[in-house]
Parts: sequence; C-alpha cells; structure tokens
Amino acid sequence: MARLHAGRGGRLIKPERLLPLRERYILQHLLLGLAALTGGATALIWLTQSLHFIGMIVQHGLSLPAFLHLTLLMLPSFITVILPVTCFLVILWVYQRLDSDRELTILQATGLSPLRLACPGLLCAGFATLTAYGLSLWGAPLAYHHFHRYELEIRNRAAAFLLEEGVFTPISKAMTVYVRERRSDDSFGGIMIEDNRVPANPVTILAEDGLAEPHGNTLRLILHNGSRQTLNRRTGELSTLLFQLETLDFGSPHDQALNPDVAELTMSQLFHPQGDLSPHARNKLLIEGWTRLTGPLACLSYGMIGLLCVLRGRFSRHGNIIRPTVAILSVVGLMILSLMLKNLAERDPSLVPLLWTEVLLPITLGGGLLLWDATRRYRLSAAPVPSPASR
Repeated sequence: MARLHAGRGGRLIKPERLLPLRERYILQHLLLGLAALTGGATALIWLTQSLHFIGMIVQHGLSLPAFLHLTLLMLPSFITVILPVTCFLVILWVYQRLDSDRELTILQATGLSPLRLACPGLLCAGFATLTAYGLSLWGAPLAYHHFHRYELEIRNRAAAFLLEEGVFTPISKAMTVYVRERRSDDSFGGIMIEDNRVPANPVTILAEDGLAEPHGNTLRLILHNGSRQTLNRRTGELSTLLFQLETLDFGSPHDQALNPDVAELTMSQLFHPQGDLSPHARNKLLIEGWTRLTGPLACLSYGMIGLLCVLRGRFSRHGNIIRPTVAILSVVGLMILSLMLKNLAERDPSLVPLLWTEVLLPITLGGGLLLWDATRRYRLSAAPVPSPASR
C-alpha cells in the first residue's frame, strides 16, 4: 500500500502526486543509463590506465590482490572527470529517443510545459552533481592519498627484487649494494654496502647474510654477523665496528619523494597552504581548490544544454540531427573554455570568477528559458477566448 505524506492543512498527498508515473518512467531510464554509461566508461579508462602497472606484476612479482587494490584506488578520480560528460550524453540520448518516438510530442499535446518535461533530467543532473561533489571534495583526494602511499610502498618493496647476484646495484645516488648470493627464501648471502650519504665519513658495511623488507615508506635491510668500517677523511683514520645484528634504512632506487601531490590535498590545505611557497605554486593550489568547487556543477550545466536542445523546438527530421550536434559542439566548446580559463587563472587569480561564470551561465540561461516557456504557456491558456457574438 502506497505511503501517504501530510501536506498543508493536514491533507494527505500521495507520492504519485509529487512525481507522476511519466516523470518516474523517464527518470528511471536516465538513472539506469547514467549508471551503465559511467560504469562502462570508468571500466574502459581503468583498463587502459592499469596497463602501466602490468610491469610490476611481470618484473617484481606483484600479487593480483595488490594490483587490484592499487588500481581500484584510481576509480574515484576517473568518475569525477567523466561524470559530467556521461550525464550530458545520457540526458541527450534519452530525451532524443523520446522525441524520435513522438512521445515528447504527445506529452506536450497534453499541456505539459518544457519545464515539467525537463524535471526528470534536472533530477538526474542534480543527483550526478551531488555525487560529483562528494567525490571531488572528499572521495577522490582520499583515494589518491592512499594510492600515492601504496604505490610508494610497492616500489620500495620491489627494490628488494632488484638486488641481483654478483651485481653492484645503485640503491640511490650515494649508496651501492653488492650481493654475492640470493637464496630461495629472498634472503641474501655475502653482502657489501658502500654508503656515501655523509661524504666526509664514507661507510663500508660487510655482512655474512641479510634480509630486505619494506618498512613504512622506506626499504629496511637487516644484516647479520658483519662489520661496519667508517673512514674519517679529515684525519684519515679508519674505525671498525663488529656487529651481530644491524638494520639499515634507505629509499627505493626510484628515489621517489613522499611529498604530497596536489590531487591528494584537502580543501583546507589548498586554500591555506603551509610552508614557504612561490606565488605560482600558491596559485596552482588555489585554482585546484576552486576547480573542485566548480567542476561538479558541469553535470548540471551540460545536462541543461542537452535539455534545451531537445525540448525547445518542434519535431523535425532534420532537427533530430541538428539539435544533438549543436548540443555536443556546445559542450565541447565549454570543456575547452574551462581548460583555458583554468590555465589563465593559474597565472592571474583575479580570473577565478570566470570559472564560476562558465558553469553557472548555461544553468541560469537554461532555467530562465524553461521558466519563460512555462509562464508563456500559462498566459496563453489563461487568456479569455472571444465568444462568437463578439466577433
């Protein structure tokens, strides 16, 4: 039994009154199409981007769960980028199909205004906008933060696989490791390390055996039964220290810094950066923050363009080709304009209002045109019809 909602004066309103069957029918097709198209496009982009990490599986023995964990962390960033485009395409395709099947013509003949017909499309675009805001402000930065740290951990773990028998392996610019024997349990025998991280006191370490394992964001080498020789270049003295257990931490051969990327910073870090940064770096962080605020509105902006191109016009065979073409070219133009404004705003932050204008202008103009059509239709229907006697 359908639930009833209390309206003004205590009257009960059925859900069908809030969203009639025809609107629910269109909205259902829009949401299903949005989920299918966004999921398919995301899977395709994920497949192409994940090919860059196939080398980790082949060369460094990365497990399949670790590979999936690493690549799936990129999905929120992909969805944030493609959601405005898929929302526009779904709205344009569903309404264009309704127009081709003359369903929109029949609905308009019953007295429905373009604004009423656009309600399901606006609801779909609003849902996409809220989803994009959740991903842009919270989901994507958090996922990319874990992706960045996990990738660095995997690369440091892979550094242990690069230590080969009888080869002097440069771990970094100031450290070289030689391994005489590599055993089946990933331990090493006969290790020599040349450590020049302190040029005034170079260190040579010899050990009978050892084991490499990742430790946080670095690679830790555990050595057993060896000696540590330190040379003082100023005095020429050589000091030797015997040990039974010694640990040594060093970075991966990729020498990847742990500095956070712009994509993983929070909104507070973007608008209030810490540290002594150059004006260009501060502008880049500022524009990234404004882009996260304006980008999700593109779902509503592009969706409004698709609705206007289909609903504001009469049925025509040529219109079925011309109007979608105009809508697609308009969205492509807005995307190019958005990239241009972002690059210009990084040089001159005073151009930030143009970022808001670019996404809000189609929404404002489109909403105004739909309201004007609805008002005009109401005035025409409310105009008195002259009687035959007065003619």
